[in-house]
Amino acid sequence: MEQKILPHDHGQLMEQRFDHMPKEESFQTVSDIFKQLCDGSRIRIFWLLCHCEECVINLASMVGMSSPAVSHHLRQLKSSGLIVSRREGKEVYYRAADTEQAQLLHRMIEKMVEIACPSQGDKV
Repeated sequence: MEQKILPHDHGQLMEQRFDHMPKEESFQTVSDIFKQLCDGSRIRIFWLLCHCEECVINLASMVGMSSPAVSHHLRQLKSSGLIVSRREGKEVYYRAADTEQAQLLHRMIEKMVEIACPSQGDKV
């Protein structure tokens, strides 16, 4: 990476840290994945698909949404690479992708739910 000289020297040697800064495209990829977190229904569908492989009709029933609404979320999750699908006859089944990004997002969701929603036993 090209050596950058910052306008103000605060004694932190930030110029050296720019050598390890990821490319702009990498941050855009992360942003695209995080966009999937802007909808609670989409997060719930993704979480379910981390635990099972299911068709649209069953997913819609599980989350109490219409099939077209679930299909919309599935398209977005699939385009971001977080889920994959397979066809069996006329039925299409979805599941979480076996990628490091999908696994990390799943762990993050589970940890955030644990932090935000303590168990009933913890209440006073």
